[in-house]
Amino acid sequence: MNGAISAQTIPALRRGIRRHYDATREQNVLLCPERVILLDDIGNSIIELCDGERSIAAISLALAERYAEDPAQVEADVTSFVQELSDKGLVTV
Repeated sequence: MNGAISAQTIPALRRGIRRHYDATREQNVLLCPERVILLDDIGNSIIELCDGERSIAAISLALAERYAEDPAQVEADVTSFVQELSDKGLVTV
């Protein structure tokens, strides 16, 4: 584990990993060395905001507004998702 994620954490994709639209799969993916990770619509929305400038709180607020959802629930979901990606070494925090 790379440390606990909090609302102040500012995530970014690790160097060498990028978000890409795969036309064959007709789906957004994370391209990683020697693997491809499929992203659903929500995962893709989170990843597109992980730009190394926005905090978890800012990402969550933007998504809560975009999808008209409860900000607290969105923040919990974003935190969990980013923690999972951090644990796998796909994002820096």
